Amino acid sequence: MSTLKKFAGQTAIYGLSTILARLLNFILTPLFVKVYPAKVYGIFTYMFSVASMVNAVLAFGMETTFFRYLNKYEDKKEKVYSNTFLTVLTISIIFLAFTTLFPTDIAIWLQDGKITTTVTDYVRFVKYFIYILVLDALAVIPFAKVRADGRPIRYGIIKAVNIVVFVGLNLIFIIVIPLMLKNHWAGAESISSWYRPGWVGYVFISNLVASAITLLLLIPELSQLKLSFDRQLSKEMFLYSLPVLIANMSFIINENIDKFFLGRLLPVGISEQQLGIYGACCKLAIFLSIFVQAFRLGAEPFFFSHAKNKNSGETYSRIMTWFVIGVCLIFVGLVANIEILKYFIPGDGNQKFIYWSGLDVVPILLFGYVSLGIYMNLSIWYKLSDQTRYGLYISGAGAIVTVVLNLIFIPKYSYMAAAWVSLTAYVTMMVLSYILGQKNYPIPYDLKKNIAYLLSSAVVVYLSYVIFHRNLIAGNALLLAFAAITAFAERKELKQLLANR
Repeated sequence: MSTLKKFAGQTAIYGLSTILARLLNFILTPLFVKVYPAKVYGIFTYMFSVASMVNAVLAFGMETTFFRYLNKYEDKKEKVYSNTFLTVLTISIIFLAFTTLFPTDIAIWLQDGKITTTVTDYVRFVKYFIYILVLDALAVIPFAKVRADGRPIRYGIIKAVNIVVFVGLNLIFIIVIPLMLKNHWAGAESISSWYRPGWVGYVFISNLVASAITLLLLIPELSQLKLSFDRQLSKEMFLYSLPVLIANMSFIINENIDKFFLGRLLPVGISEQQLGIYGACCKLAIFLSIFVQAFRLGAEPFFFSHAKNKNSGETYSRIMTWFVIGVCLIFVGLVANIEILKYFIPGDGNQKFIYWSGLDVVPILLFGYVSLGIYMNLSIWYKLSDQTRYGLYISGAGAIVTVVLNLIFIPKYSYMAAAWVSLTAYVTMMVLSYILGQKNYPIPYDLKKNIAYLLSSAVVVYLSYVIFHRNLIAGNALLLAFAAITAFAERKELKQLLANR
């Protein structure tokens, strides 16, 4: 039981730091939707979705490879650290050299070949993101080392600084500087010569500065690098990492391609607005996303380090059950309180409440995140058994589902189609991973119990959102009933956990 408590403790620290970071970031959502019309917010959503796909390529799956090979070759830890970082560094240099030559071409392509009055701004955005992506890529392996060293507090502090800088600069650009100009404070005249009210580029500049400071904070980890290249080890890690890279790319496609298609498949007059509404509503799923991310941060190094334990399968199974309980409770709780959460995206002026028209996607997206979290939990089997090609097959299947169904349904059903397709892809990946995992690396998951929690949470959400029309009292009564029944069903396990046995 102490093993589970250790895992829960580390995950809790990752969770607290992630929650703090995301909450600070979440504060910006109502500010963004107030300052930027849905059409402009669509640019913000589109650029970050494209950047996410590129980021997966630059990382090259080396984060997972780092954890795997640290535990596989305990006598080569320095070489594993050095070779994984050198791989990311080489790819980043190639990317930087290539993209800085063609920023205008990239900007035009992102605009689907249409030269508009904002093409100059798009070129600037592209340049900002090139540097952001390189800085973030160079931080991947040092961050992984922090986690491997069992230092979640340091990890959390650095992440929190990143978000504080990002949020702080946005507040300066969006609130403080306009107040200076309006009230003619000291320095206002010099600022007015370069400041552009309502320019979304300041969001990207803030991100760039935050990424640079983050890398500076990781200098202690970077200073521990001994840049020695081991050709044989690198080749072995490359073969392990390549399927992980492709699987990660497929995952990122599943996560972001819907936003890309919304910008391209809908008519020019409405595409950016629809994308802005969808992007803003996606933000309401942030709390479930936080839990999934915190779990991943704690789970990946934990699972690898405990792979050789005799009872590892039983431990993984129990972790899965508690994970399912956790995501189901958050799923029900968020939908029960959606009438409160929606005020984080009210819009302003002529855009007032326009974002609320997309609230129906939130329960669908949330259940998609539930499925995604379970898939991430399940995916450990092919990483532990060095069968990473299965990650490629599974994520590839999800990507095919995502691309094909979005192409078919987005032109007719807009962002509602994107939400349902996202859910379908994640459920497909979850089911495939379970079936293939039980065949190739069996783990004794409690399938009946986990399915029971998933289905019951979906029923409760349906009652709360559809039958009771998002009523706060009814929704929270259902949440309390669901939590009470869950606590009763798990009373023996809870007593053991609390007794530290």
